[in-house]
Amino acid sequence: MKHFRLFPGTAFLLFFCAARAQAQLDEALNPAAEPPKMVLLVHRDFRSGKGAERQKLEAAMSRVCDHLKVPNSWIDLESITGFPEALSFDPFDSFAHVDIAFAQWGRIFATHPDIAHLQEQIKALVSSERTIIAVRRDDLGYRPLSIDLSKARFLRVLEVRLLPGHERDFDESFKMLGEAYEKIKANTPWVVYQVNVGMPSPTFLVFVPLRALQQNDDLLSWRRPLREAEGDAAADRMEHIAREAYQSMESNLYFISPETSHVSKEFADGDPEFWSHKAVAAPKPAPPKDKDSTKNP
Repeated sequence: MKHFRLFPGTAFLLFFCAARAQAQLDEALNPAAEPPKMVLLVHRDFRSGKGAERQKLEAAMSRVCDHLKVPNSWIDLESITGFPEALSFDPFDSFAHVDIAFAQWGRIFATHPDIAHLQEQIKALVSSERTIIAVRRDDLGYRPLSIDLSKARFLRVLEVRLLPGHERDFDESFKMLGEAYEKIKANTPWVVYQVNVGMPSPTFLVFVPLRALQQNDDLLSWRRPLREAEGDAAADRMEHIAREAYQSMESNLYFISPETSHVSKEFADGDPEFWSHKAVAAPKPAPPKDKDSTKNP
């Protein structure tokens, strides 16, 4: 993922103004689809021209795992903005859970050579890979436990790298932002994760689930209402923190690919039509040849 400096106040407002446009969640919450306590993120770039082959292999792996007891699930995200990449969003409860998953996958590959071969084929297409583990910060998100990831079709991701020693400034700015959202009674939840390993520290990731890209259409129109809710003093303080504390900040969009994802049945029950892997139709048999067609006239 690329990183560059932006005018911090503008980027900060634009990201959350887009989130403000999110559709309201009318359905009952699905506890199995809440943002996980810990997330393992795998950023992967693939060799040029291998996109279709990669998709086919990933879909095959997902279908195989539907019939096996595997130790974890994953949501496959494909980039819309930024550099072309695939981002695997793997929910975990703890580092102990990650440890168990690694051990169990080792046994699965040892006892299922076909799956191990499939994994090797996928890895052969990877040109670069980076793995990150981040921990959920409930004190910084806005109603994070009201998020139902099974309803999401897109994910907006804000990555904020701070200058050393500015973690408290970041905490302060996001708490003020959450208070502003409460004032306007926004039903637009977002969740914050703090990177634990895999990236320079301190780094924070903010995820905003979206149901449709059209929710970004009002991006600019929401800037004024949000600032009014914050109040001039709080808004100025947040922009000051962004200028002084942020080393870099980048916002990108991803779409969710259910065909290359693997989620639990409880998760998929939130929207089974979207998450269920459709059976691949068998090729139609060729029509029988006319016995007389080969005869000479």
